[in-house]
Amino acid sequence: MKTYKRALTIAGSDPSGGAGIQADLKTFSACGCFGTSAIVAVVDENTVGVTGVHPVPVDFVIGQIRSVLDDIGTDAIKIGMLHSSELIRGVQQTLAGYEIRNIVLDPVMVATSGDPLLQQEAISTLRDELIPHVRVITPNIPEAEILLGHKITDQNELPDAARELSGNGKVSVLLKAGHLHDAELIDIFYNAETGKLTPMRSKRLDTPNTHGTGCTLSSALAAHLALGYSLDEAAIRAKEYITAALTAGAEYKIGRGHGPVHHFFRFWE
Repeated sequence: MKTYKRALTIAGSDPSGGAGIQADLKTFSACGCFGTSAIVAVVDENTVGVTGVHPVPVDFVIGQIRSVLDDIGTDAIKIGMLHSSELIRGVQQTLAGYEIRNIVLDPVMVATSGDPLLQQEAISTLRDELIPHVRVITPNIPEAEILLGHKITDQNELPDAARELSGNGKVSVLLKAGHLHDAELIDIFYNAETGKLTPMRSKRLDTPNTHGTGCTLSSALAAHLALGYSLDEAAIRAKEYITAALTAGAEYKIGRGHGPVHHFFRFWE
């Protein structure tokens, strides 16, 4: 019998449907994968902002991960918001028991609205204990600055910043340029396995509908790795997907703040 390419997301839930688990599952589906999930927190948020975060107990998160992997398995994993050191360690130690190469980490620290999503003390745990064990990280500029401990102010700094974030070639890096102010966005993908730098260009869109863009990009990258694409090709296809989803979503109005991208632009308008 036929089977599916599978992708697991480990992240928080967004009731407004634009980010988190909901965005990840939509992206997996749109890119041709069967999506599974382990919910780490229930987030009270909408397009305007985050009101609260209700954590799921760590042992229950671990149980969800094991239930999926022991039965269905997976071809790739996307990790999103992990709000505490205890949770980060629990996820890392659990995944260490499975032979899964394609792990994409979106180091979520702040929501699109500016609300913090990661406890301050957990930043070093994320950097030192989880990032070295994944295949790709997808930080935006503010997240990269926190991980590096210094500012990034110019597009020309991104290649060196991506190499530095890789930890001497331990992890590949897709560094997103959206928080800079250039008319042309040039995301940088550093493939730590080959040493190759790939600039990925797109025009800046004048749209408020940017809720969940980071979740969507990292999920698209994980989905394309699950489908069997090389690292470079998966990154390029993920960039193409988020650019098209942003472009299509710019034509819509939903919510009073930062609306979502159009995950299913290929299928309906």
